[in-house]
Amino acid sequence: MEIVAIVFFVIAIIFIARSIKVVPQQSAWVVERLGKYHATLVPGLNFLVPFVDRLAYRHSLKEIPLDVPSQVCITKDNTQLTVDGILYFQVTDPMRASYGASNYILAITQLAQTTLRSVIGKMELDKTFEERNAINAAVVHALDEAALNWGVKVLRYEIKDLTPPAAILHAMQAQITAEREKRALIAASEGRRQEQINIATGEREAFIARSEGEKQAEINNALGEAAAITAVAEATAGAIRQIAAAIREPGGEQAVQLKVAERAVDAYSQLAQKNNTMIVPGNMSEVSALIGTAMTLFNKGVPTK
Repeated sequence: MEIVAIVFFVIAIIFIARSIKVVPQQSAWVVERLGKYHATLVPGLNFLVPFVDRLAYRHSLKEIPLDVPSQVCITKDNTQLTVDGILYFQVTDPMRASYGASNYILAITQLAQTTLRSVIGKMELDKTFEERNAINAAVVHALDEAALNWGVKVLRYEIKDLTPPAAILHAMQAQITAEREKRALIAASEGRRQEQINIATGEREAFIARSEGEKQAEINNALGEAAAITAVAEATAGAIRQIAAAIREPGGEQAVQLKVAERAVDAYSQLAQKNNTMIVPGNMSEVSALIGTAMTLFNKGVPTK
């Protein structure tokens, strides 16, 4: 009896172990009943019928990175290009992932490679380096359409490396070097051109500034001379007015006659000092006549009150 009890106890434990299943988070387990799809177990505690139900597939619902092996692609200009990349996908339908393809990972990998060869075959070599985002988007679009039947969602594809042949790579490096030297020469010529423009502009501005300075200096000199002439004229006019006022005083006219006579005598004395020949008026009355004439002219120029 004890042996029978032990046997029933072991059978009960096996029955319970096969009937209770705990599914972890972000996982999905596919259950078959008598060889046919029955259900998909969600995370948590689940119960099965022992010896009738069985766990056929276990899927992770997390995002999965898949390394796509490198391959040689031919560009539009008949250049070989070694390309490798990485693919990110996620199982969205565990039932289709189990029965849609015998190996959906292999199917995704092969389709990614064929799509990549097709996309690169439509581009020239230089474009493949510039249009990496377009290549990635084209591969994702093609995979996403096909992967619907496999219960898989392709999230993104990234090219890890594009490697041309050594000869092409050397030629590209030489081209890059030539382009950089060309840009350097252009930059140097532009610098010299700008330098010449700056020098010419500076000389022109300096010439304009000098001419403006000279013009202003001439204007200032003219204004100064005009002011000096005006000041001399005003001083002369003031002196003449003072002389005229003095003449109108008692004895003023006699003083002027005396002064004119003295100037005439001084003039004759100067002639005597500078010349060996002495010029004397034939008639000394001419001196008095000269003084009278000077006084007449002076009286005409003197304003009356």
